[in-house]
Parts: sequence; structure tokens; C-alpha cells
Amino acid sequence: MRLPVLLLPLLTASLLSLQAANPAAPATPATVPTRPSATPIPEPKLDWYDVTKWGVEGRAWGNLERLRWFDRLPAIADGKVTPAVWGLSRDSAGMMVRFKTDATVIWAHYILRSDRLAGANMTAIGASGLDLYARDSHGTWRWVGVTKPDKKEVRQMIINDLNPGQHEFAFYLPLYNGVESLEIGVGAGAKFEGLAPRDAKPIVFYGTSITHGASASRPGMVHTAILGRHLDRPVINLCFSGNGRMDAAVGELLTKIDAAVYVIDCLPNMGPADVRQKCIPLVKQLRDAHPETPIILVEDRRYANDWIRDSKDKYNTDNHTALRESFETLKKDGISKLFYIPGDNLIGDDAEGSTDGSHPNDLGFARQAAIFEPILRQALGQ
Repeated sequence: MRLPVLLLPLLTASLLSLQAANPAAPATPATVPTRPSATPIPEPKLDWYDVTKWGVEGRAWGNLERLRWFDRLPAIADGKVTPAVWGLSRDSAGMMVRFKTDATVIWAHYILRSDRLAGANMTAIGASGLDLYARDSHGTWRWVGVTKPDKKEVRQMIINDLNPGQHEFAFYLPLYNGVESLEIGVGAGAKFEGLAPRDAKPIVFYGTSITHGASASRPGMVHTAILGRHLDRPVINLCFSGNGRMDAAVGELLTKIDAAVYVIDCLPNMGPADVRQKCIPLVKQLRDAHPETPIILVEDRRYANDWIRDSKDKYNTDNHTALRESFETLKKDGISKLFYIPGDNLIGDDAEGSTDGSHPNDLGFARQAAIFEPILRQALGQ
């Protein structure tokens, strides 16, 4: 509550009078009570399972050597892609591990690549946490729990008191951190089956920090993860914060993936001249390698505050125009199975869909997924 200005002198005089009456008492700032530390949950007897023994989804080129098992790009990419892309590829964004168990308690033990657990616009749960989902009795994926990382090595209970019976689970891995190792713990003696990555062709996303995962509150809330659940299909996230620029070197790697559909969502990191220069060559590079694979081009979302910033509105409009021109040229050149997603309403038109004006919050990601889904279904023939 703000005090009326006229009361401030009276309040000040009263405080000085009290201090004078007790000169031995120093003037000290008010202190905020500290919240007591949570008592660590005692670890029960658990059986531990290393997820690398059966594999994760979202990890392309599984037959190629990696410097770290959970890197998104294979070792051969080092020196071919830009140093920035290579560094960002060490994040485990988009990876998901599935398993079945009848356990009533689930733990996780993992070591992160970096002790930087959060970012200015990313929670520690989103950047460095695990996000657990399970299928319900209708086969629908539903949220279960998360880790709450507070240091580089995380050993935590995710959930207990689970209903009896066997369930299928899926862990989404950290968005903006890498993983050195990951084990899943279940109550000793519980049935457990690691589920190998599905054989279905994946949806492959190439894009920017938004599709990398900023600023989802947790890994399962990125639109790529939402779409993977809705379409019940594997997803590969090859998106690099600030560095999704339709690069030919990344395109060459994309051609090595037998994708169900390619989604090119790079405009937030590009300007109109870059789009006109690089979009058509990238699409033709993919089409030459995969004549029948659908390709979706995505306009950038509009800045949430562009309604009051004409410069941002113009930037988005000019980018959209450049991509639409490229799309029309590609169609005239005979490129088939090419689809287009407009960006005007990707995160809504009420300025409530972002964390910082650029990166979606969970509401913005849900809205984005809702716009992507019918186009993806059309491209996939569903």
C-alpha cells in the first residue's frame, strides 16, 4: 500500500523519536523470513536403468559416432556447421525416452553438461529438468511430474503413490542443457521395460531459439513436444538459439535423415535479404535428396508488442513477404508437397502469448501447436 505523501513526514518523525528513546538499538533494515530448507526425501531401495541401453527418440543419425552420447549432432558435424551451432547442438532439446513399469515410485539420476541451470527467460525446470508424461487408459499422453534441478548432478524422486498397474511413461530431456548420463530408478523388484525408439519416420524441425524451447516452463510444453504427443510420432529438434539461418551445412545433415516431414522455421533469426538468398537453395537441397518428403515453411511469429512498435511490425511483415515470395517461386519451379504456415497469429493476437515479447510462454506454445497441427496432418496424409 502506498502512503499518502503528507503522512511521510509524520512517520519519519515517529521513527526518529523511537530511535532516540532507545539509542542503544541500531537502525536495521527489515528482514524477510527465510523459508526453511526442504527435508531431503529419503531414497528407498531402487533398481536403476541406464537409458542408453535401449535408446532415446529425437536422436538422429544413431549409427554415427558422437562426442557425447546425448549430443544432437554427430561428431562429423564439428567443423562443418558454425561453432555456435555446434555448441548449441550439445543441448538435449527434443530428446525423449520411453519405458513401461508397474512401479509406484519413479526417480531419476542424471548429470548435466553445464552447471548453468537456468537462463534469463528459462526456468531451471525447462532448461535443465526432466519432464515426465504417461499414457492414460485412453492412450492419451498426460503430464505426471518434473525434476527440480538445483545442481549439476540431479538425483531426485519424480513421483510416488502411483496407481497400481503397468503404465507407459516418457521423459522429455532438458531443453537448454546437455546430459552426460541418465538413469531411471524404480522401486526394487518392480517390472521395468525400456522402450526402443519407434520405427515411424520423425517430424524434423530446423529452427531458432523458439523451437529450441525458449521460453517453455518445462520440456514437454514446447510446441514440438506437444505435436509429437498429439500426432503420436517421433520428433527431432534441430533448432539452435540465435542460429537457425537456413545454412547449407545444416541442410546437408538434414538430408541424411529419412523424415516424415521437414519443418523449416528459421525466420526469427533472419532478415528479408537472407530469406530470399537462402530459402530456395535449402528447399531444393532437401528436395533433391528426398523427392517425396513434405516440406513446411513457417513464417516467424509476430512480436507480442508490435502493436505499439511499428519497426517490429515492419520487420515481421517484410520477412513474411520474403518467405511467401520464395514459396511461390518454388511452386513455379515445380517443387511439390510444399506447405506454408502463416505467422501472424502463431502465439495469438492479444499480446499474452510470450515471455519477453519474442519467445512464447506455455500459452504461446499451445497456440502455436494448434496452428501447426492441421498443416502437419495434411502433409502427413492423416
